[in-house]
Amino acid sequence: MKIGIDARFFGTKNKGLGRYTQKWVEELEKTDDKNEYFIFLKKENFSGYNPKNKNFKKILADYKWYGLAEQIYFPLKIKSLKIDLMHFPHFNVPIFTPSKYVVTIHDLIPFYFPSRAATQLNPILYKIKYLGYKLVIRRALKKSRKIIAVSNFTKNDILKNFPKIKADKITVIYEGSDFYQNIKSENANDRVNDYILYIGNAYPHKNLQTLIDAFKMATQKFKNLNLLIVGINDYFFKKIKKENEKETKIIFIDNPPDQQLADIYKNALIYIAPSMYEGFGLPAIEAMSFKIPVVASDIEVFHEILKDAALFFNPKNPDALKKAIEKILEDNQLKESLRINGLAQSEKYKWSDMAKQMAEIYNQLC
Repeated sequence: MKIGIDARFFGTKNKGLGRYTQKWVEELEKTDDKNEYFIFLKKENFSGYNPKNKNFKKILADYKWYGLAEQIYFPLKIKSLKIDLMHFPHFNVPIFTPSKYVVTIHDLIPFYFPSRAATQLNPILYKIKYLGYKLVIRRALKKSRKIIAVSNFTKNDILKNFPKIKADKITVIYEGSDFYQNIKSENANDRVNDYILYIGNAYPHKNLQTLIDAFKMATQKFKNLNLLIVGINDYFFKKIKKENEKETKIIFIDNPPDQQLADIYKNALIYIAPSMYEGFGLPAIEAMSFKIPVVASDIEVFHEILKDAALFFNPKNPDALKKAIEKILEDNQLKESLRINGLAQSEKYKWSDMAKQMAEIYNQLC
């Protein structure tokens, strides 16, 4: 059977989808030696993937995401290779995809945060983009043979927003937390001491202003405390960085390499997950794998993924977050409990398990 994987996000430039795609492909190589795999990559990440399994072949598909070439030329390439089953890790499935396909849905964020604050586009273009998003995702869900949701929360969200989709069409497959097990940290000598940490993008739903407000209040008591915000230097990251450029204790780090990121993780005092909405919440569970205490917003998906291994707070209340930070810094028993329970919780999520479940679905569909 010929299986195609849209791996144009492969690598760490996009920490979320990039990490997901990279580990999915790498672990599939170790899992499935029966099917023939075609890994579609862009020019920028083509050299970053070198198959170790003879049944895996990389194919250049240098088509921009959400672009016209993706809609026209990508389906032609899939057809020319006679792919039996495609798997897309994102909702942007080309309309004329000629094969059966599986799609992964990570979240439905634009359904809940469709405000102009979340985009650089003018109102008319944004409205068109938003309507286009809904049409594309609706079609992807309808036409797919199987939908992968990264959490039960996301599955239920899909069923709520698309009531015609049958529940048995959706399979929940969790992401993994063990990416850094084989990554050697840099142990950088110039790293900042005594810091709390956030990793992710700076979109409005990530709720970074609440984090910053809480941090400022916490520094009135903990004078040496710093805040590290790690993300990709896009419009939203630059915006919040500029708004806080006078805050010397808030340090912004742009897309560090994995070795440096491992060092940043392991030396944090606390990891903060302040988001108003998530589909999974990978950085929080990765922080737990480093035995870092996690404070997370009191939202449904974090309760599902983190269980009782995190300290939860009302994401609309900076004072509640400040108190949670202070509680961990002052209570060594609580800190140690969160470290131990967090590590145990993180060990439930393995990229290898994800790949095995993916392979089972492929074999069922072909």
